[in-house]
Amino acid sequence: MISSTAPPSATTATTAEEDSTTSFSSLHPDIIEAHILPRLDGITLAATSCSSTTLRHHSSQDHLWSKTCHSTWPSTSRLSSLRPPSELISAVDIHYQDKLIFTKVRETETVTGWFRCSPFRIDLLEPKDSVPTPMKHPNGDDTCTAISNYMTLSWILIDPIGRLAVNLSSHKPVTVQRHWLTGEVQVRFASILAADRGHVQCGIVVTCGGSEEGEMQMREISLEIEDMDGMHINGKESLGILQRAMEGKKGKGGNRVQEGQKRYKEYLEVKKERRERKMRTEGTLDILCVAFGLSCFVAFWSFIFFR
Repeated sequence: MISSTAPPSATTATTAEEDSTTSFSSLHPDIIEAHILPRLDGITLAATSCSSTTLRHHSSQDHLWSKTCHSTWPSTSRLSSLRPPSELISAVDIHYQDKLIFTKVRETETVTGWFRCSPFRIDLLEPKDSVPTPMKHPNGDDTCTAISNYMTLSWILIDPIGRLAVNLSSHKPVTVQRHWLTGEVQVRFASILAADRGHVQCGIVVTCGGSEEGEMQMREISLEIEDMDGMHINGKESLGILQRAMEGKKGKGGNRVQEGQKRYKEYLEVKKERRERKMRTEGTLDILCVAFGLSCFVAFWSFIFFR
């Protein structure tokens, strides 16, 4: 005797789905907002808010997104105590092996003539300040490789008046170099921004030196903007470049490291070609000047001897 079992009908599946939704919706809103949603990261919270009208309402609470933002970028937790000035605010976080080793918020005024006419530069540490790190002083290339692989930096520049922000860091270093004489390690993060005269490099440099305990200390953390010729751009022009970067399209978070590395390499190649072309032009001008000088010399003495 052959027995067969009929597949569950569509009505049964729909009923089960409705029961599941009903059982979740029957939870008290305080339980959802206080015990379930705070455990989600930013991506999961965003996906949850798209699943139903009820969850969208619960997921739109400001404290949930503030918690997610502060856990991702710890320096943003200090912004609530700042009055909104007509300045740029830098929120900087540095991690090594997924552990926070430095966080700071710095305000930079943008209205004085000194700022607008001087080369744009933001320093997070005073000349005599140093920040201890768990990184060992490099004895070879292995340590530099470890820094390149495990060190990450986030530099969020905020315009509090326009309510705009942009992350100027490449997340991971684009170069790690050790000075042959002093032994200091210079870690560079960079982003390539569009400007009226081509592209510019927004470079973030972290300089680390050794300590008596054998561990490295961060002695300089700075942000500068330079053009293709290596000239530092003044504050007035830098504000326009940064404003366009804040208003422009943001890159995707998933591949921003590869994207940043690719753009930096392309920038260096264009910069190298520009420098070589400039040197060829200057060499041609030098040859023409020498030829003109020799012609004048020969003409002068020919005039003296054959007049």
